[in-house]
Order: sequence, then structure tokens, then C-alpha cells
Amino acid sequence: MRDLVSCFSENAIDVSNSSCSSYSKNACISPTLTPSTQNSVSCVYKIILSTQKQLIITVTWCRTHSNQGFSLSFGDGEPTIAATAAAFRLNTNSRFFRKKKGSKFLESDDSKIEIIWDLSNAKYESGPEPLDGYSVLVLIDSEIGLILGDAGEETVTKKLKANPSIAKVSLISRREHCSGNTLYTTKAQFCDTGSSHDIVIKCSGENEGLKCPVLSVCIDKKTVIRVKRLQWNFRGNQTIFVDGLLVDLLWDVHDWFFNPVSGIAVFMFRTRNGMDSRLWLEEKMAQKEKDGVEFSLLIYACKST
Repeated sequence: MRDLVSCFSENAIDVSNSSCSSYSKNACISPTLTPSTQNSVSCVYKIILSTQKQLIITVTWCRTHSNQGFSLSFGDGEPTIAATAAAFRLNTNSRFFRKKKGSKFLESDDSKIEIIWDLSNAKYESGPEPLDGYSVLVLIDSEIGLILGDAGEETVTKKLKANPSIAKVSLISRREHCSGNTLYTTKAQFCDTGSSHDIVIKCSGENEGLKCPVLSVCIDKKTVIRVKRLQWNFRGNQTIFVDGLLVDLLWDVHDWFFNPVSGIAVFMFRTRNGMDSRLWLEEKMAQKEKDGVEFSLLIYACKST
């Protein structure tokens, strides 16, 4: 009897297979169309301390016409619960509060938490998340729990001398909110040992000479799905292989066609255990304890033009 992974491989698309010629490597690239703008990015991290205590930290970067900053929330349950209220919020674009470097102490779930940040030299592109020149350090009961950015090495070294313990960190979810046209670009790392992949999502329409809208999703310039007659296939899923992992890809663009007031589409990527034959949408919430840490990427796309 063959294993489930080999059965999946007959229908799933292998992104790492460079010899695949059935899919265009340039279908998603448009030199004339500017990608939509990210309004906010939320990353959910699972922290396991040396005491085996687990904590969920949600880091959210946001940018609007008048505000820009980030917030952190903490909890020991589901990420959705932890993200309901921000324990720490910093607005770096306010005329009244421009403290781009500092620290703060707080308590959450019987833990003493210290947050140290430095955004004074942060460099951004079009999105709310800085690319480099910044650092965010989170200590939980004097143990280093989370390190973000490429700066602050001196602070990290100093804290390590006081307590050399570093918690185990896993990125389990990333949520992006975008607005603009129907071209979206992002990056994702589907596992801790994998590489970062370029993801492009594009909806082509009548203005490009097509009779019906077509949805294309590309990973590393390779088209992994191409959905024709999108107004009738506005919901669906496809299994792909990325870095040897099964990844379920789901799209829901119903509101683009039938609820233009909100005009929000959702694209989801989530890694799946190879021995699990069910789509991740059918998984019960109670069945989430597994040996490996799953990763999910959610893109909320608002079509405003």
C-alpha cells in the first residue's frame, strides 16, 4: 500500500520542481501594474520557555494615512484570543508620542514581561512592517522570548549575560490586510528550516483582453494555480508542495463579484501533515495538537479600484 504523500504527489503541484513546463513562470509578473498596499501585518508566535511554559505573542504592524506603529498582545490560549486586546501599543507617527526607542515592563498570565524596542533607524518600503534597521526584544521572566529585526545586538548580548536562556520560537501564523487593485505580492517561509518564497496573487480581467476573470497564484515565479471563469469558481482549494511540505491553498473571492460594498477576498495557505488526508478546512479545533508546528498565511484583499 502506498503512503499518502505519494498519492498526493500525483495531483499536487511541486513548487521546487524547476523542470515543470506546464505552468508559465512569468504569468504573474506585470511590469505596468503596481501591487496593492499592505495596511497591516500580524504575526503570531508560539513561545516555549525553558520551564516548558507556553505563550502566544501577536505582533501587529499597521499603517494608515495618519498613524503608523505596532502593537503586541500576549496569551496562553488560541492566537485569536490572544489578539483581542493589545497589551502594548506604540504609535510612531503621532505628534504627541514619537518615542521610537525605549522599554516597558508589564505583566501577563503571571509572567513578568519586558519589551525593548528601537525603531529610530527603521527602513520601510510601501508596507507597515520595517525591512531593516530596527529591533524589538521581548523578555519573559528574564528569559529572551522573541527577537525581531536586525539591530540591537548590544542589548541582546547584555541580556544574555544576565540570563543565557533563549526560548524556542515558532511563527505559526501571518495575516496581511491589503487594499488597492487585484495584484498582491508577499513573502512566506512555510517552515523554520525552509527558505523564504515570493508569492504573487493576481486577478486578470476584461481590461487585459480576457472574456472572463482569471485568478493566478505564483510562488517563486511559477504559477501554481490558474482559475478560469472566476465568477463561477469564486471558492476553491488546491494542494501544492513547498519545501517538501503539503500546503493547502484556498481562495474565496465571492465578495469581489457579489458584495462589491465590502469587496474583500481571502487567500489562505496552510501546511498540512502528510499523514492527514483531510483538508485543513475540515479539521476540528480540538484536533490541533501535533508533533510539528503548522504555519498559516492569510491574506485579506480589499479591491478598492
